[in-house]
Parts: sequence; C-alpha cells; structure tokens
Amino acid sequence: MQIRFRELSLKGHPVHMTEEMNLTAPFEGRQDILRHGPVRVDLLASHEDGVAKVNGTLTLDLELSCSRCLTHTNQTIELPFEEVFMQKPEEEDPELDEDIHLVVGDKVDLEPYVVENVVVGLPYIPLCDEACKGLCPVCGENRNLQDCGCKQEKIDPRLAGLADFFNKE
Repeated sequence: MQIRFRELSLKGHPVHMTEEMNLTAPFEGRQDILRHGPVRVDLLASHEDGVAKVNGTLTLDLELSCSRCLTHTNQTIELPFEEVFMQKPEEEDPELDEDIHLVVGDKVDLEPYVVENVVVGLPYIPLCDEACKGLCPVCGENRNLQDCGCKQEKIDPRLAGLADFFNKE
C-alpha cells in the first residue's frame, strides 16, 4: 500500500484506500494472541500545503487468551491511524514538527506504519472482560464461573507473630 505525493497533489481531492493486509510481524512472540485475521485498512490520504495526511482506521479480529482466567476470547479491535508525511526539504528546518515523517522521493510505503500502529494498539494485558475475577490462587478454579469458597486471608508474615499474641489471650 503506497501513496505518491505527485498523484495526491494533482488530484486535488482526498484518495480513499482500502486493503486487507496479512501481517505476521506484530504478532510474533505474543503467546496471548492465539489467532489473528488480516488487518483491514481503511484510509483517506490528502495533500495540503506540501504535506500528505493519511488517516483512517485499522480493524483486526483476534482470538486472545485472557491474562486473568486464561479463557479464550474473540475481540475485534479498531485502531485509529493518523500519519503525516512530507518530502524531505533541501535544507534542514529546525522548526519542523517532529510528528511529520520526512520522505526521500515521491512515494511512501504505508506498510511499516500500519505494522507500527498495530503493535502499539494491541492490548498489553488482554482481558475477556474488565470485571474478570481470574483464577483462584488456592485451587485454580475460574472465579467467573463459580465461587470456590477457598479461604484467602492475606497475612503479612512480619505481623504473623502479632496474630499469635492475640490468639493466646
């Protein structure tokens, strides 16, 4: 998926781009992502004042393993995409916005920017639900399905002797 500065400036109106990209790089090393579908890219590119603005959404379907209860959950994630490109000027401009990507030549390959946005947008700690109760640390029962009734008192080991002192009275 590419944009060309010359093409954008000659058209004078935004260009709509859609594509499905089969990416593997963003998911490498992620054991919590069990399966993933292609990334659906829906972008609008426009040229204004020598700058190419590309924005839209990236949508992907994932099968994740919940980090609390280990159940498999399917999620559709929509990620915003917004990048700004400019052809590299002859002279360095210190006042140039740092969010603008400087490009040598007429065309820009958008795939590395799509990959970067997907990597940054993936859930860091996937959950099946925000209110997921997780697994019982004593018996391993999924507490979302039923309450196991295990006693889970947390006693600070530094104060355990103090608890014995009060039990003697």
